Amino acid sequence: MTERQKDRPWLMRTYAGHSTAEASNELYRRNLAKGQTGLSVAFDLPTQTGYDPDHVLARGEVGRVGVPVSHLGDMRRLFQDIPLEQMNTSMTINATAMWLLALYQVAAEEQGADVALLQGTTQNDIVKEYLSRGTHVFPPGPSLRLTTDMICYTVNNIPKWNPINICSYHLQEAGATPVQEIAYAMSTAIAVLDSVRDSGQVPEERFGEVVARISFFVNAGVRFIEEMCKMRAFGRIWDTITRERYGILDAKQRRFRYGVQVNSLGLTEAQPENNVQRIVLEMLAVTLSKDARARAVQLPAWNEALGLPRPWDQQWSLRIQQVLAHESDLLEYEDIFAGSHVIETKVDALVTECLAEIERIQEMGGAMAAVESGYLKARLVSSHAERRARIESGEDKIVGVNVFESTEPNPLTADLDTAIQTVDPAVEARVVAAVGRWRAERQESTDRQGNGDPFVFPTTQQALEQLKEAARGTENLMEATLECARAGVTTGEWAGALREVFGEYRAPTGVSSAPVAVPVEAGSPLAEVRGRVERTAADMGVGKLRFLVGKPGLDGHSNGAEQIAVRARDAGFEVVYQGIRLTPAQIVDAALEEDVHAVGLSILSGSHAQLVPDVLDLLRDAGAADIPVVVGGIIPNADGEELRRAGVAAVFTPKDFGITEIIGRIVDEIRKANKLDSLEVPA
Repeated sequence: MTERQKDRPWLMRTYAGHSTAEASNELYRRNLAKGQTGLSVAFDLPTQTGYDPDHVLARGEVGRVGVPVSHLGDMRRLFQDIPLEQMNTSMTINATAMWLLALYQVAAEEQGADVALLQGTTQNDIVKEYLSRGTHVFPPGPSLRLTTDMICYTVNNIPKWNPINICSYHLQEAGATPVQEIAYAMSTAIAVLDSVRDSGQVPEERFGEVVARISFFVNAGVRFIEEMCKMRAFGRIWDTITRERYGILDAKQRRFRYGVQVNSLGLTEAQPENNVQRIVLEMLAVTLSKDARARAVQLPAWNEALGLPRPWDQQWSLRIQQVLAHESDLLEYEDIFAGSHVIETKVDALVTECLAEIERIQEMGGAMAAVESGYLKARLVSSHAERRARIESGEDKIVGVNVFESTEPNPLTADLDTAIQTVDPAVEARVVAAVGRWRAERQESTDRQGNGDPFVFPTTQQALEQLKEAARGTENLMEATLECARAGVTTGEWAGALREVFGEYRAPTGVSSAPVAVPVEAGSPLAEVRGRVERTAADMGVGKLRFLVGKPGLDGHSNGAEQIAVRARDAGFEVVYQGIRLTPAQIVDAALEEDVHAVGLSILSGSHAQLVPDVLDLLRDAGAADIPVVVGGIIPNADGEELRRAGVAAVFTPKDFGITEIIGRIVDEIRKANKLDSLEVPA
């Protein structure tokens, strides 16, 4: 019997990296030995936001959600014994994408690789950072320039590299509907392609090469039929835009190329074993349809709502992909949905709605203008609020959360504190010490290059000055960035030099302009909580209760904080929310200045163990220890108990999905802190 002809499987990855470059390198080599066919590098938040590990904002964040890469030495160690010329590497990095690509290229050169053969992807989508992920650094204009320069450089020098991975993944995590996910991603692509075209760095006759290197990174939710139709609509719209707007005639260059991580927003802390079947259904959305199949897939682990997955958990997700690709007959058939009137009707509807929204954004001046006006952010906050309201009302059913809540004891989580991987708190001190040694011991130009001309082989400071000079002008910034990498510049020094020239940017929060998602109807839970807010304000002799929502550290996942802020506003609080990336001192200063009655801290990066006690200590030092502090985030049980012992009034985790109930609990803590009688909640 002859072997049946099968399509080639997609690239299989797991999103990985933590603690140190050495630990992550070991993890990568183990995953590759298990059959993983590409690497997907997670960087920690200081690296993503352009800070060295010893910066004040990096406290508690080093090595938490990814690997710290502070300089060329770290990049060397990260890929030690992994031949980069043979590897396909995806790097989830945006504001500092140019810097990380430069480090990767120089590390590859040191391995003896032909740079022209390097394959992989840098995410490099700054628009979604303003809207959802929060690792932006520079204002929209300079950020678009960095993206443009990098695309032009790679097309001319690293032709197999995907220099941008337009990322709608985090838009869905922030509440985007399928229409918003497509329309906002396509609007970003238009802004980027227009900028590259207008820069004049790529000849008109080679513009098809630019289009051919644009890739996308999407999200697939559990409504897998709708999600599969979304992918077909994505491809159809991309084909239309590239043909009609940019005149690309080669169908191969117009191909919609995308990778996917399936939805993490829908993973639950309650009955987390249900996440396995959710992940499988979400994977089917981007693999079942041959004409809309992903080129690369990475799956989250079943326990990501609990904390950092262990290597075994990541292996399980890899095996899910391998079973589908190698045991099933999926890859033996043409597109199984071709000719389905149900699918075609849904795709047609999505295309029509998406094109209308894209046109609306173009009329505003494009994606960057829609970011700066706050339009895109407000729409996402509103969509997310509506989704949360549907879950709370039971209209959207989540198994194990708001329906079928009874459960047998779960052997996977019998010991919750060992069901996830923890990062040794001592890692941060070691990484901080290491970057200090690097700065003290790095060789300057004459030692590094023999006896070269310092203006050909610049010292660290000369390389940084050349970078700033280039940034003040119009030349492509990639060459100056490569010189910084070779000269031993650190991540914080590179980003700091550009901050001096470009400035820094605080994106709109979307909170003040978000409409009411849950009406305050008589007899409703929100009306009851609103009454308690008003009664408490009256009992305390204040006009309104004031509640500060704070995001300490570098965690840019602001969706939860925004939803708490919006619901607290609708419940009658005066809400103080200044957005992301604040030091504990800034949060405490704001709490004192605004004379708030409670502080809510939102942290999803794992840095709660360091940053929350910092806030508590500063409040005590200021004589404001009576202000109750509540905390929300992905917080293991043991950490939650430790925070309560430190003085936190209440800890909320993803299992606490009822936002109105959370607001009610905050009112209770305010009354308790002010020695007021508790208010009875009607049965």
